[in-house]
This record gives sequence, structure tokens and C-alpha cells, in this order.
Amino acid sequence: MRLTFAAALLLTATATSALAAPIRSYGSLTLSAKGDRIATVELGSDGKSAITIRSVRDGKVLESFNPCASACSLSGLTFAPDGTLAYLARSREAGTVTLSTYRGGGKSGGGHTVATVKGIAQTPRFSPDGKRIALLVTIGAAKEAGAAQAGVRQVGEIGEKSDEQRLAVFDVSGSPIAPDGVKPLSPADRYIYEYDWTPDGAGFVVTSALGNGDNNWWVATLDAVDAATGAVRNIAKPKTQINAPRVSADGRNVAYIGGLMSDFGSVGGDIWSVPLSGGEPANLTPKADYTVTSLDTTTGGLRGTTLRGANATLLVNSAIGWARPATFAAGDGRAAWSADGKIVAMVVQDYTHAPAIFAGPATAPVQITHDNDAGPATLNARSITWKNDGFNVQGWLLSPLNADPAKKAAMVTIVHGGPSAANVPSFGGGGAQALLDRGYYVFLPNPRGSFGQGEAFTAANKRDFGGGDLRDILAGIDAVEKVAPIDDARLGLSGGSYGGFMAMWANTQTNRFKAIVAGAGLSNWVSYYGTNGIDQWMLPFFGKTMYDDRKAYEDVSAVNFIKNAKTPTFIYVGERDIEVPPTQSIEYWHGLKDMGVPTSLVIYPEEGHGIRNPVNAGDVRARTLAWFDKYLGEKK
Repeated sequence: MRLTFAAALLLTATATSALAAPIRSYGSLTLSAKGDRIATVELGSDGKSAITIRSVRDGKVLESFNPCASACSLSGLTFAPDGTLAYLARSREAGTVTLSTYRGGGKSGGGHTVATVKGIAQTPRFSPDGKRIALLVTIGAAKEAGAAQAGVRQVGEIGEKSDEQRLAVFDVSGSPIAPDGVKPLSPADRYIYEYDWTPDGAGFVVTSALGNGDNNWWVATLDAVDAATGAVRNIAKPKTQINAPRVSADGRNVAYIGGLMSDFGSVGGDIWSVPLSGGEPANLTPKADYTVTSLDTTTGGLRGTTLRGANATLLVNSAIGWARPATFAAGDGRAAWSADGKIVAMVVQDYTHAPAIFAGPATAPVQITHDNDAGPATLNARSITWKNDGFNVQGWLLSPLNADPAKKAAMVTIVHGGPSAANVPSFGGGGAQALLDRGYYVFLPNPRGSFGQGEAFTAANKRDFGGGDLRDILAGIDAVEKVAPIDDARLGLSGGSYGGFMAMWANTQTNRFKAIVAGAGLSNWVSYYGTNGIDQWMLPFFGKTMYDDRKAYEDVSAVNFIKNAKTPTFIYVGERDIEVPPTQSIEYWHGLKDMGVPTSLVIYPEEGHGIRNPVNAGDVRARTLAWFDKYLGEKK
């Protein structure tokens, strides 16, 4: 199911951080092949997006430029082997994305337009010799890429036309290609999710699937595409979801991340390898106690990142390296590596430290930017660990800066989406800050089904939605109450997507919570199976389709236990959500109304799986705070 909100995105729908000063962000970070320069997308002095190039040695700004004559969004930064920078500039007004290269030096060595795509485009990558550049293109896109985006209106003949994301290849030094001249290389019936060049430049390895791209990522295969003809050859059909295919430096093998993943973009699993010529994939990290979250191949071997309990870590040839309780980010993965794998760069942040670029030797990168050092901490955070049913479980407890340790306080538990994902640190607590400002404690658990404890832990809630993971959460609340002044009579629960299901489900399983907020949740897995746009996601979790095992879907449907629900619940969802259609929220709201349980439902127009319009997000925030204040406030 394309259910995953990353923790920060999920929380943004609940509330917005209220920081004292603007915080500089470093988007689309990339590192040069030599490991000497970093490029990022940042706000320039004029308040518009600009590309900034820095020295890895000391973080000094070498150059900053804005290639757009009018409003545009910049992304897809990537360096060629010779240091040429490529980038994408998207004009929503024109409905185009322009791929350009930049050699530096302003007007004398400035930008060169390679191609303009009518539609959307992403992930440019230079060929190993730097003479060509590949790009994922969706010509004439009807919607934004990804099932989490607002779907097209369901009118006319349904399911007969889908957006196609395909590979296109361009000559870097050639004349600019106009929109009508963009000719994709890969076949029209195949959706390409990710790709990597082979070292000889003769082709690509890709993750791809036939048919609807939003729905079929869960059954994507590992394939090869010929760079001259576009012909497709299957390499492997893994039994797991797959992400980040990477060809070894000698061109013999393909490594990838394989595991139980809820959503394209929510990456986690073990490292697998298979010969480029084809064969049976082999697990290189069996029984690991961590989740691999990004992967690269270098001449020095495999490089990547992991989540291990509370810590994000660097991974060097399958060995855990530099680690800290933080979140790592880069443009294409969670860390960017030099060609030899000796130098690394990434954006690092945690709950009390604003984003900063760290770079340097892979064994010990250091902070090289200090724009945000003055950003004050707005909360207290601590990692909480506990045991339940034989599992080691971890979560985060956030508390207000001025919290009185002698005074009992209300607490809201926020369940992440997925379920294969994790709550990870975000400066200011993401959307939790508004709750903290109101005096609430916030608990962010990572129960079984989450990333961070190894693949067996992630897979532990197969055919057990709302079972062991709910027990883990309740045990985690018990652990929190042993170390913090939480009033057990004033507990709230919130979540979006899978977290929304958990919020709806928990209402029918326990009366421990006194107020609930459910965003884009699932209430009836039977009706959901037949009405959502991504039914393929459920097979890895349930094992069979709803038509082959109806009882398994009925057993975890909150509407079947609605008579047990007693907790007041605020429900919200996007009108054009194809991942979890609004009918799921309507069913649950209707059931609560019939049971006489206080409830409110808001369906936001034009929104998809996540409330993105600032006006609508503000309304969700205000209603959420008011709901918790009403039912969790101190009794006078």
C-alpha cells in the first residue's frame, strides 16, 4: 500500500513547527565524483531558489546562481565525472521541466539547455564517460508522480490510461531538444521507477513493472535496458519489494535493497545481490539488526546508510560506521558518496539541532555549514526503549521545553504510516511542535512492522495488523509513564494513513485513549480492497487477495467492531485520495455516529493522500488542537 508518510510529512498534517527564525534548508544535495564539491538547492538572498556550490573541505560557498528567469522549482542536481553539474528546472505555469548543465563561471561558462520535457521529469544521471545523460520522463503527465499525489478524477472509462514514466537519453553537448523532440528510450508499456547506468555505458539496470505505475511497484522486477535499442531483459523477479538497484564497479553484479516496504520512497530492507546476467538473488545482510535505507556502489565497494534503533548510520561494505541519533538526507538517497567511496556528504538534523551539511571522510564526517547554529531548540527529546513479546522496541518521547517534571500532563501518541517506515528525528519535532506548545507530551513509537530493528522485526506484523503493533504501542506508553509525568487518564492518539487505520482500530480495541484524530485511515479492508488504486500493496502483508481470504481482511476491519468504540474521534481525508479513498473515512464516521460516539469528519477538496494546501493544513492543525484540548484538557 502506498500508505507511508515519512514521519515529518505525517506530522505536518497534524501541526506546523513554530520556530523563532527561518531555517535554511539544503535540498537535492549531491557530491562531485572527486569528493571536493557539494551542490545544493537553497533560498538565495532574493528569496528565490538558487543552486549553491560549496567546498567540501570547509563549506565555503564557491558559487551561487539562479538559472530561472521566472518562477521555477529546482531539483535533480547531479555531477558528471568531469565536474559538470546537471539540474532540473520545473515551470508549473508552462507545464515543463528543463534539463540543463552548468560548468561554472557565470556567463562565460554558464548553463546549457539539454532538453525540455512537456510533463514531469526526475533523476538525471550522467553516463560513465559523461557524454550522455539519462532522465526519467512522463510525457503529458495527468497527475504528479506517485500514488500519494491527488488522483485524476474517476470519470469516463476507468483504468484504460495511466501515466508512463520512461527512460530518455540525451547527448550532453548536442543542440537543445524541444518538447516535441523528446523520444523516450524504454518501451511505452513499462513504468520505470529507478535506474543505474552500467559501467560500460551500454545500458541500464532498472526496477520496472508493466501497467499502472502507482499500483505495480510492489510487483516490480529487476531488469536491464539496452541503451541503444531500449530492449528489456529480465534479470530477476525478487520475492521482496526492491529499491536502489546499483551495478558494481566491475559490471558483474547488481546490488539492491530488498525487503517488506509499504511504499515507493519508504526504503528499507537487506542488501541483496544478483549477477547482471541474471540468476537467483542472494541476501548479503541476513539477520542484520538494522534496516538498510539507501545504497550506492563505488570503486571502493558498497556504501549506504541504515537505521539501527534510534541511530542513523553510514554503511561501508556492509559494516556499520559513523552513527548518531539523527536523520540523514541527500538528493538521491540519504548520503552522497565520491566515486571511490572515501568521501561522504549529507544533510544531518535531529530534534534539537537544525539541518547542517556534514562532509568529509566516510569514517568521520564533520559539520561544514553553520547557517542554522543559532536556531534554538524548541523541545526536549529522548529515545525510549522497551521489550514486548520478545521484541526490542524503540520510540521517541518529546516534551515541552518548560515542562514541569512534578506536574502530570496529557500525552498524544502519533503512529507513523506504512507500516514499513519509522518515526525519525526532525528538527522542531515536525508537526509535533504545536502540540508541545500547548503543553502536551508527544510519543512517537516504532512498533513491530517498523524499520530499525532488522527485517524480521519489519515483517513481524504480516497478517497481524493492529495486533502485535498495538500491543507494542500500549507497552511503550507504559514505559513512558515510568520515566515521565504522564496523566494516564489524558491520553490521545493520532495517525495518518496506516497510522490512521491504527487510530480507527485502537478505538475498537481499547478505551485507554480519551481522544483520537485519524487522517486518511482505513476502516474496512474488504471494501477498501475493491475501491483503492493500489491493491497490489496488500499481497505481501496479507499473503492472499481479499477474494481468496476474505476473513483475514474482515478480522482487522474496525467497522466490524464498531460497537466497541467509545472514544471521540476527529477524521479527515483528501477528496482525491487514491491510496485510501474518502469512503473509508465516511464508513467509519457513519459507524461512530450510529453508536452515538462524538465525531467529526472533514473531506478536503482537491487533496490527495496528505493535506498539502497550506490553508487546508492550517485547518487540520486548528481542528486537531481543538479536539485534543476539548477531550484531554485539565478538568476544572
